[in-house]
Amino acid sequence: MAERAGLTVSRVMQVDASRRSQHSNAYFTGIGRVKRIVLYDTLIRQMTHQEILAVLAHEIGHWKKGHLWKQLVMTEVGALLACFAAWWLLGWGGLPGLIGLQGGSFAAQLTILAFLGSMLAFPFTPFSSWLSRRHEREADRYATELSGHPEALASALIKLSAENLANLHPHPLFAWFYYSHPPVVERVKRLQASADYQRQSA
Repeated sequence: MAERAGLTVSRVMQVDASRRSQHSNAYFTGIGRVKRIVLYDTLIRQMTHQEILAVLAHEIGHWKKGHLWKQLVMTEVGALLACFAAWWLLGWGGLPGLIGLQGGSFAAQLTILAFLGSMLAFPFTPFSSWLSRRHEREADRYATELSGHPEALASALIKLSAENLANLHPHPLFAWFYYSHPPVVERVKRLQASADYQRQSA
């Protein structure tokens, strides 16, 4: 399946997550020549062979769509801008005055800077969440194309949500603001619609 996607994976690894909890997960990591897909042992025990392949196809989709390097570039650009802003504000010397102080040590100014930074970063949370959800939808679509079994990914997501005690019906506003993944019910409905379309087209 990885070869069909044009992906050379250095390793598919298993994490012994069962030593800590029954939480299940899988993820893709690595750039350049070093690429790894990691599966929790709990996931392997809980799912069928076809469901495991569907989860693998989803993780391959993250690589195929370039999600990892896109997020890495955004994070590093953001970190560079944040470091420049911190350097400028600390050199400015007016941070203590923003909270009514006449002066402050370097540690105090760092504390003020961290507080202000968290307030400024908060409004960007919905954008970050939206972008992550978009990546998940793209990986789901690619997984259905690669594996050819959207119903297997749907059933895998149902098992994951049950084992991880996911909130199946979060408030739409809360999900829009915070959720890095689309709600499970939404993803399953989309995958089941794709499976119905495949059956009708066959």
